[in-house]
Amino acid sequence: MRPKEISLNILPIKPHEDDDMDHMSSSHDTPLRADAFDLTDDQKIEKIEGHFREIMQVLGLDLTDDSLKGTPKRVAKMYVQEAFSGLNPANRPSTRLFENKYNYDQMLVEKDITFFSHCEHHFVPIYGKVHVAYFSSGKVIGLSKINRFVQYFAKRPQVQERLTVQIGK
Repeated sequence: MRPKEISLNILPIKPHEDDDMDHMSSSHDTPLRADAFDLTDDQKIEKIEGHFREIMQVLGLDLTDDSLKGTPKRVAKMYVQEAFSGLNPANRPSTRLFENKYNYDQMLVEKDITFFSHCEHHFVPIYGKVHVAYFSSGKVIGLSKINRFVQYFAKRPQVQERLTVQIGK
């Protein structure tokens, strides 16, 4: 008999006193503030643009140079509309399941799904491959949906353990 729930083989997190707590997280949800969606995307872009312009100025970059003057806005748009678009629940892919009309009872596997994300500790790019496998409980999900869910959860600051749990659930 096959389980109808996802088994991720994940042990509970038990922090020790000597662990680096700055890199620990016990939540399977991305840590968001209650006001995370008070600003519109356009307002977020405007604020990030200003902050990134200040970072570039602190670094001593000449923002009047043709190659740099549009960079703060480009970076802000990239953060909100691309790199971290998975933070917005409105971007979550819809789930459509299909009847398993062939009564397929073997493991269904989608391998080598490439993802790009950002480490939530240092905001540096991370990338890799994800393999997703499951047993049908009478329904199956389209292969393209699996890829879309991987991309959705990858497009937020991440750690690999949380990414694994979020895709699995």
